[in-house]
Parts: sequence; C-alpha cells; structure tokens
Amino acid sequence: MNKAAKNLRAFFHLIIFLGSLVVVLLPVAVRGARTSASYSVPADSTDAAGAQVQSASYSITGSAVGEFGTASSAVTTSAAYSGKAGYVGELYDIVALSLTAPPSNSLNETTNRQVNAAPLADDATTLANFAAGSVTWSTVSGPISINTGGLATAGTVYQDTPATVGGAAQGLSGQLALTVLNVTTDDFGAYAGDGIDDSWQVQYFGQPPNALAGPNADADHTGQTNLFKFVAGLNPLDGSRFTLSIASVAGQPLQKQLVFKPVASGRTYTPRFSTTLKNPTWQTVPGFTQTDNGTTRTVTDPSASPAPRYYQVGISKP
Repeated sequence: MNKAAKNLRAFFHLIIFLGSLVVVLLPVAVRGARTSASYSVPADSTDAAGAQVQSASYSITGSAVGEFGTASSAVTTSAAYSGKAGYVGELYDIVALSLTAPPSNSLNETTNRQVNAAPLADDATTLANFAAGSVTWSTVSGPISINTGGLATAGTVYQDTPATVGGAAQGLSGQLALTVLNVTTDDFGAYAGDGIDDSWQVQYFGQPPNALAGPNADADHTGQTNLFKFVAGLNPLDGSRFTLSIASVAGQPLQKQLVFKPVASGRTYTPRFSTTLKNPTWQTVPGFTQTDNGTTRTVTDPSASPAPRYYQVGISKP
C-alpha cells in the first residue's frame, strides 16, 4: 500500500474515533416520552445516584460520588433496614451489646421494667433487638433482679440507689446502669411500718435488723424513744433530749412562759394546755406569742391564771 493510501486509511480511523467520541458525549436533550411509527421511548428518569427516592417508610438521598447515600425515616422507622452512611460501601463493625430499658433508666422500687438488647455498631447506631430469651441476663450490682426474659424487678430501698444489669449474646456483652427510686419512706426490711423513716434508721443504726433502731428503743438512755427523737429532729445516739420548762413573767401574774428546746427545722410546734391531768383534754394555748433565740423558743400564755394549767408541746413532722 502506498503512502497516500495509508494516510487515507488513518484519516478514516480518526474520523470513526472522533465520531464515536461525539456520540458518547452528546447530552440527552429530551426528557419526556418520544414515539414514532417504529419505536416508543419512555420518559427519562434518574436513579438514587444523584437524586432522592422515597416511599411511605423511608427516603434516600444519593450521590454519584463519595458514599452511597444517606437514609432517613420519612414516616415510620423500618425494622427491615438500617442506613449506615459514612463508610465506603456502608461497612460497619458490631462491637458490643447495647442495653436499654425505655422509657428511662430509673424505676420505682418493687416495680418491673423490660430490658432490651441490640447489637451496637462502631458508628454508635444499633441494629434490631435480639429476642429477649436469646440473651443471657445477669445482675451486676444493686437491689435489682432480672429473669431469663429480660424483665428486671427492683427491690425495696431506703433511698434512691444505683443498680446495674448485664446481658450477653452471640459473643457480645453490655451493661445498663439503672436507678431504683425510693417511693415509700417506711418499707425497708425490718425497719418497715414502725413510723420512722428508714433512711433515718439506716443513718444512725445501719442496715436492718438492729434492735436498737426500733421505735420504742432508747439507745442513749435519755428517757426519750427513737420515735420521739425522729419526730423531734434529735440524734438518738448522742444523749440529746427535748426539754420544756414553765416560768413566770415578771410583772404579769396572769401570764406564764413555756421555754423549750431544741427547735429543729421542718417541724411544727404547738403549745397546748389542760386544766387537769385526770383524763386531760389538751387544747391549743389561745392568743400565745413566741420568740426564738437560736434553737430555744419561748411561748407566752397571756391567760395562764387564775385557773391552774398544765402544759405540753406537740411536735409534728410532715
């Protein structure tokens, strides 16, 4: 083949290559449906690579480059899938077991709460919950128990108390910190139902049982019982006592003063009188006035005479 023929053949090859290149790069100008007597082309559409697709349960915003896309719930959360954006190919590792006890991590004493276990991924998201019966449950610490179905039962407490349960499944494990809330003040073990707050008895006498913590006991031998000292706001172990004395008022022969101590915060003190100690009827002192000096209170009865009067001070605690 002569040189002119070779050049002509190369020229035709170049024309074919350029023609192919032109065809590949031509944009599609028409997006609607196209028809003729010989063919029908439906309307063009875009897929998830560079557009948004959605249904009643989900929406996906895609991109032609970078990660595959982001998934979000449009109406309800679908249990059939979980979007894991942020990794090439949406890859992720399961690293632990996530335990939850909705609606919160606090539960009242003696109540039940279902604990759920789900695989936890390294992007801080979780997959669908394991069946509760497939998890090995355990009590790690605190006043709580949990059965084979993941139902946790809080014990009786004298104050808000932390507790922890654990779960293990398919080589994964996790723990959940809970708080058992004290809702009844007089229901703790041997201290229950005696009229004294359990927290007060544990504070001074330790965990039950302790005979010295009983309502009628007098651990420091002051002649005043634990029940009285609890109401009066006294320490039952340090020898402290509530005292009341009656005094005359200088220049006021018809008046008397009631001097008592210690006055504690959160208590109500009511001065009362009776005209007899035989089957007495105690009444609130009418028209009394009072002054405080530290923890000592002085109450003045303006009508103490001429009839004899006997006095007491009623103490109440909310």
